[in-house]
Amino acid sequence: MSDNSPLLQAKRPRTPLAGPYGHPFHPILVTIPIGTWVASFVFDIIGYAAKDPTPWELGAQALILIGVIGAVLAAIFGLIDFSGIPSGTPAKRTAVTHLALNLSAVVLFLINYIVRANSDHEQVNTVGFVLTIVGLVGVAISGWLGGKLAYRYGVRVAAEDTQAEGYR
Repeated sequence: MSDNSPLLQAKRPRTPLAGPYGHPFHPILVTIPIGTWVASFVFDIIGYAAKDPTPWELGAQALILIGVIGAVLAAIFGLIDFSGIPSGTPAKRTAVTHLALNLSAVVLFLINYIVRANSDHEQVNTVGFVLTIVGLVGVAISGWLGGKLAYRYGVRVAAEDTQAEGYR
């Protein structure tokens, strides 16, 4: 495979800001929004069962905001990786869908935060809870597509000859 092949171009970082070859920053950063948004869902469930749901509702609201901030940070690095995928390829089409789902999820969680911030916090916000569920479904589908980008199409994954070094 030539060094200018579309596949090898997608494996190499466009800039050192994206992380070194074979070790991109985007996948580690996505754990922030995923973790905080799943935790907010758990806080909501606990809040529904608690005698005083206020601390759980406030905790879920804070976690959602942390997740939105983390998602923006992850998106910056994701866009750098996205820019290295050649146009007109199945990998690029998958990446566009991945990007659109993530952008939609961030907007949903931002709306979710605003809805919760404008509530009285005396009970779990049902609209916020539904937005969390819808957002997490979108994030799950998008995560599956992100896995497809890495594990099926090899985007930002070291080339097989580099990987083979670990088995010699």
